[in-house]
Amino acid sequence: MKIVVIGGTGLIGSKLVAKLREHGHEAVAAAPSTGVNTLTGKGLAEVLAGAQVVVDVSNSPSFEPAAVMEFFQTSTRNLLAAEAAAKVGHHVALSVVGTARMPENGYFRAKIAQEDLIEKSGIPFSLVHSTQFFEFVRGIADATTDGDTVRIGPVLFQPIAGEEVAQAVGRVAVGAPLNGRTEIAGPERFRMDEFFRDALAAWGDPRTVVTDSQARYYGSVPGERTLVPDDGAALGRIRYRDWLGQSAAT
Repeated sequence: MKIVVIGGTGLIGSKLVAKLREHGHEAVAAAPSTGVNTLTGKGLAEVLAGAQVVVDVSNSPSFEPAAVMEFFQTSTRNLLAAEAAAKVGHHVALSVVGTARMPENGYFRAKIAQEDLIEKSGIPFSLVHSTQFFEFVRGIADATTDGDTVRIGPVLFQPIAGEEVAQAVGRVAVGAPLNGRTEIAGPERFRMDEFFRDALAAWGDPRTVVTDSQARYYGSVPGERTLVPDDGAALGRIRYRDWLGQSAAT
């Protein structure tokens, strides 16, 4: 099966391409560095020729609200039009758990717009909603840092290893279209402030984590369950401390 992975050279995309190839699929990594640009449409017709499935795990280079909306709307429109011309039978997109619960957040609002375009395209589709990746935890801490203080809300938090995100997306890609969404998350659920307090200690990071119910998460204040999945989500097996230890070892 030919599967084109948009964003195939990135964190999740590179893992996904490798896993699909291990299982005998013709997985093609599509990104600006490989001559495919979804914002301009360059290279799309060529790379999609003969493809049965397209998986979009690309991300906006900017999280500024107008820029991220422009990225997801423009790239998704171009990609869906090229898929229709190539008669692609399954469009898979990676999205975020909780988008509908925090629509005032610019990034989440852009992902909602992306999903709306996919659902109305007429192309059979599957949406994979994931919680935050372990690989982004340090970036979240940095984004909420004020001097030597990290301000985090006491909301629920259930991050997942990028390796298991790629596995889940791969399973969906080779299956029948869901024409709906599925959720994935890590095996452990925490209070976000407690998680980061323990994480910084494990990193040997001297910053102090302060519990702040009004702390913003990339511009918005999340609710109690904004960042965690509903019942029935597929859960990974890798625990954060195990992942951190393995990452340090490698």
